[in-house]
Amino acid sequence: MRSILGLSLMLLISVSLNSNSNSNVMRLKMATTTSTDNSGLLAVLNTAFENRYNVKLDIISAGTGKAIRLGENGDVDLIFVHAPEAEKKFVSEGSGIERKPVMHNDFIIIGPGTDPAGIKNAKDIVEAMSLLIEEKHVFVSRGDDSGTHKKEKNLWKMTGSEPSDDWHLSVGQGMAVVLRIADDKEAYTLTDRGTYLAYRDKIKLRVIFENDPELFNPYHVIMVNPKKHPHVKIDMARNYSDFIRSKEGQVLIRDFKINDNILFHPDVIR
Repeated sequence: MRSILGLSLMLLISVSLNSNSNSNVMRLKMATTTSTDNSGLLAVLNTAFENRYNVKLDIISAGTGKAIRLGENGDVDLIFVHAPEAEKKFVSEGSGIERKPVMHNDFIIIGPGTDPAGIKNAKDIVEAMSLLIEEKHVFVSRGDDSGTHKKEKNLWKMTGSEPSDDWHLSVGQGMAVVLRIADDKEAYTLTDRGTYLAYRDKIKLRVIFENDPELFNPYHVIMVNPKKHPHVKIDMARNYSDFIRSKEGQVLIRDFKINDNILFHPDVIR
């Protein structure tokens, strides 16, 4: 009986110590895009960072628009996003500080291999988007104010026309869900290349239009301004910003591949 009681006491002490240890770990909150999360890259970066700094990252994966709003409200310590104009506004209005480049990839238009709208040989992205409007083939839009959605809206604007609801389907979902919906409907959609490569083997859609300068897709890390939100963990947020831009972080980005395909290109090292 004594041995059983002793063992029970030891277990209780162990659980208590572990609980206290976990409660003492700092928690850093970051809002980021679904593309960094869906691709699997974020898990690699965050695990390395957590191990180095003995910190726990709480990630909110959302569209860039929502991520920026979380930063504006002081609900997170930093953001990792991909919508340059919205990012610049976030900083200029005093909500964010130290906007720094991390990596890039590009946007692509994917669709049925038969390319029913005939955009594959378009001379540029404006012609490709114009053909989509003319042919009225189903196009699935994220419709969630994400960086990808912002890019899509800008591309339609460049054509001088607007898509109509009879063929343009706005679903208000992240990229992974949009890929599945577009695949089910044999539709076109705009996606970042990284997420497409991560899900390519699960869908039938293929790259139809790519390699236009307008489709460049840069990612930046921005810390929430402690002068506006004094409670943010600015020192640890800066550690994260520095880490993903350090040689170690940039090599992790450079070497992250799926089936030998590079998903993102580091911006600090080459």
